[in-house]
Amino acid sequence: MTNKSFPAGFILLGFSEWPQLEMVLFWVVIFFYTMIVLGNLTIILLCCMDPHLHTPMYFFLSNLSFLELCFTTTTVPQMLFNLWGPDKSITYTGCVIQLCVFLCLGATEGILLVVMAFDRYVAICQPLRYKIIIHPSLCWKLVLMAWLSGLMESLIQSFITFQLPFCTHHHLDDFLCEVPALIRLACGDTSANECQMTISAVLFTIVPVGLILTSYGYIAQALGKIQSEEGRQKAIVTCSSHLIVVFMFYGTVAMVYTDPKNHFASNHGKFLTFFYTIVTPLLNPLIYTLRSKEVKDALQRLMRKGISLQKSR
Repeated sequence: MTNKSFPAGFILLGFSEWPQLEMVLFWVVIFFYTMIVLGNLTIILLCCMDPHLHTPMYFFLSNLSFLELCFTTTTVPQMLFNLWGPDKSITYTGCVIQLCVFLCLGATEGILLVVMAFDRYVAICQPLRYKIIIHPSLCWKLVLMAWLSGLMESLIQSFITFQLPFCTHHHLDDFLCEVPALIRLACGDTSANECQMTISAVLFTIVPVGLILTSYGYIAQALGKIQSEEGRQKAIVTCSSHLIVVFMFYGTVAMVYTDPKNHFASNHGKFLTFFYTIVTPLLNPLIYTLRSKEVKDALQRLMRKGISLQKSR
C-alpha cells in the first residue's frame, strides 16, 4: 500500500534489531563526535590564526574541516536521539531538511576534494606559476562553485525523491533520511529515480575520482623530476594524505549511491553510511595533522603562545 499524501513522519530503524549494540554505539558516537568537533575546529583555528598556513592549500583544508563539522552535525543529534530510547521517529519536515542539508554538504565535499587535487597539481607540476594561477580570488570562486554545485544537487535530488509514493509503514532501514533508503521505501516504480541517482553518483563520485587520479598521474611524473629529497618527501606526504581521504569518502559513497537496490547496498548500506558520516570526518583531521609537519609546527606555536600568555598573567 502507498500513501500519496505527505506522511506525518518516518521511523528510522537504524540498529534497532541489535538493541544491546545501540547503547554501545551511543557512547561511541558521542566520543567520535567530540573528537570530530575538536579536530576540525583545531584545523580551522590554526588555518585562521597562523600566518604560515595562509596558503591556498590550507584555505581549502579549513573549508573541508568546516564541511565535515556541518556534515556530522546534520546527522549526529538525530542519531543519538534514536540510539538512546525507543522512539525512532523523525518528522516529515525534519526528514526533508536533513536530506537537503546532507546532500548539499556531501556533494560540496565531493567537488572540494577535486579542487584540492587541482591545487596540488598546480603546486607540484607548475610551481613557478602557482601563485599566479592559484590566487585568492580564484580560491574563493572555486569554493563558491563547490557550494553552488552541492546546493543544486541537493535541490534536484530532494525534490525528485519526495515525489515518490511511499509505503504506508514509513519504516526507513537507516539511521538518517538518505536517498537510497527512501527509494527502497517506495512502493511504486522507482526506475526513474534510480537512474537519476546513478547519474548523480557518477557526476559527483566517478567523474571527480577520474579527475583526481588524472591529476595525480601528472603529479607522480613531476615528483620524479624534483631534485630536492626534502621537497619530494613533503609533496608525497601531502598528496598521499589527500588520496587517503579521497578513497575513504568516494569509495563508501559510491557503494551506497551507485545502485541503491543492489543486495550489498540494501543489507550493508547503513554501515557504510555510518562510516562516511562518522568515521571519515574523524579520520580526516588526524590524517592531515599527523602527516603534515606544517600543521604540527603551527599547533606547537599556538600552544607555546597560549602558555606564554598564561605566564604573563
